[in-house]
Amino acid sequence: MYKPTLDYAQQLDKEDNLSHLRAQFYIPKDTKGNDWLYFTGNSLGLQPKQTQQYIQQELDDWAKYGVEGHFEARNPWMPYHEFLTNSMAKIVGAKPLEVVVMNTLTTNLHLLMVSFYQPTKTKYKIVIESDAFPSDRYAVQSQLEFHGFDAEEGLIAWKPREGEELLRIEDLEKIVDEQGDEIALLLIGGVNYYTGQYLDIKRIAEIGHAKNCMVGIDLAHGAGNISPELHDSGVDFAAWCTYKYLNSGPGSLAGLFVHEKHAHNKELPRFAGWWNHNKETRFNMRQPFDVMPGAEGWQLSNPPILSMAAIRASLDMFEEVGMPALRAKSEKLTGYFEYLINQIDTDRIKIITPSNPKERGCQLSIQVQNADKSLHQKLTENNIITDWREPDVIRCAPVPMYNSFEDVYRMVEILKTLL
Repeated sequence: MYKPTLDYAQQLDKEDNLSHLRAQFYIPKDTKGNDWLYFTGNSLGLQPKQTQQYIQQELDDWAKYGVEGHFEARNPWMPYHEFLTNSMAKIVGAKPLEVVVMNTLTTNLHLLMVSFYQPTKTKYKIVIESDAFPSDRYAVQSQLEFHGFDAEEGLIAWKPREGEELLRIEDLEKIVDEQGDEIALLLIGGVNYYTGQYLDIKRIAEIGHAKNCMVGIDLAHGAGNISPELHDSGVDFAAWCTYKYLNSGPGSLAGLFVHEKHAHNKELPRFAGWWNHNKETRFNMRQPFDVMPGAEGWQLSNPPILSMAAIRASLDMFEEVGMPALRAKSEKLTGYFEYLINQIDTDRIKIITPSNPKERGCQLSIQVQNADKSLHQKLTENNIITDWREPDVIRCAPVPMYNSFEDVYRMVEILKTLL
């Protein structure tokens, strides 16, 4: 049983096998040199200290070799994206054939929908969560309009029930059962950005496929946070960013998954560029397009090496500790956080994230009645970096790689005084 004391939090940190990872990150500090209480890994992860070294290696090789760095660099640039594949595949539970790092998240979603959103006059609708991240909503609306459909009519929102914040899988099942003949695609966030709810990805795939709908997953708030087991889930495709829980830096490249069942289907419509052409004949030029198998067959251009170097620096840390250990600590961190929040003697606070740690990412969304953004500003003034979502929710993500149990304890103590 948890205890609401500083000594207890510090004891949990002493018993934590991953506590050494914190020292491998730069923790922002206040004007007095004290560490911030940083709870926004769900927006931008902190910088690993080894990132600079990884990027510097590529800068040095660029200076030393110029264009020959594509072949002569310590980490040759031509196949550089391949250096990331195995580690990224482990993080999302995929086969290496199914994963590639490229572009940015919404760009990848559009490229994937070129292939997997093939509407007809009667089967054209798209299902998303009612409170999906806005970029996803804009993307699917624009896809509907691009294909000549009315975005309002073609978009189906999977909503929580009246008076509830969380989605129920049986409600999605009902939507697809009743309207599946008109639905071409389900595009669902694996972890909802607002509530932190971790949805049953495999069940979503089963529901969609039962009515011959394609199923895609946005893992922006899932990759490096949960273990989505994408291959076993059976979803057709997925995409995610790397700058949140994967700690790769602002605006860094994204990841993409295409299930093995589509790997060798050259008939799938797709946009083409020289980097998804057969790598064996890519430089022969003037040849008909010959698409590569697997996820690499969705690439268009050669990769930006400096961004990939930052991703590699982070992925090497994930490779060292593994997702099972990180996930176990995450569940314990949010469990302790939830316990402390529930100890606050007030009826103004409500956690809208699922109480079952297995059904949430490493995030708690704390709803505060009669609050406005001034509460968030006061937290910031106390060097607590959280994320505010209108109208009254503080999103907090204790990240297992660098957040401590003491961080959680101190944050809740300050929140108490502010309330």
